[in-house]
Amino acid sequence: MHNLTQRQIEILKAIIEEYINTAEPVGSETLEKKYSLSASPATIRNEMVKLSEYGYLKKPHSSAGRVPTPEGMKFYVRELMKEKELSTVEEVAMKENIWDHRERSAQCLKQVTKSLAQKTGVLAVAMTDDGDLFAAGYANILDLPEFYDIDITKALLSILDEYEYFHDLFASVHEDEDIHVLLGDELGAKLRGPYGLVYTHFETPMHTQGEIGVIGPVRLNYTQVVPIVRYYGTLVEAIAKGW
Repeated sequence: MHNLTQRQIEILKAIIEEYINTAEPVGSETLEKKYSLSASPATIRNEMVKLSEYGYLKKPHSSAGRVPTPEGMKFYVRELMKEKELSTVEEVAMKENIWDHRERSAQCLKQVTKSLAQKTGVLAVAMTDDGDLFAAGYANILDLPEFYDIDITKALLSILDEYEYFHDLFASVHEDEDIHVLLGDELGAKLRGPYGLVYTHFETPMHTQGEIGVIGPVRLNYTQVVPIVRYYGTLVEAIAKGW
């Protein structure tokens, strides 16, 4: 873990947020114009080189700009970002969306993935430990520049009906956190590429256990996605009835 200076943190945060918004590599000119960083362009460029040496940024082949690495993204999610607070109105709407389905696990989780996909604009998945796997929001990913590459889309779609893949992946994560963010190599050999997965574990009153989450590009809008995924996890635990 590198001890970053305040300036390096500012620059890294600005690059990541710009990249999340645009999906484009970020150059020092953009940073200088759009973000009020207290540094000259030359200093910004030097710091970008250092952040690349530390493994937080990388330079795509055909561009002068930089994009965050999975390590850079993880650092951002853990240390830098500020989660968006969900409003009561949003929470009530999400709850109403799945309330009528709460008595049957398959119906409920099907509706959860549908709502979660609509709310986050990416692909939602849910699974239970007894072998059910649900996914929704397939069309959402086609709007994202990363998935214009047919191989990247194909790799993702091909694992979406593989219960074993998700079961093994979730079983391999031992961190005791309420939200898990998996990026890059953490997603295993079958999903190499620019993917990000955010998920949470749930256990209902009748002890059905499973996971709910979203998969999309590495540049998921984590400030929104993380609190939404967390809320759906707690919601299922709170309203599941008889399963």
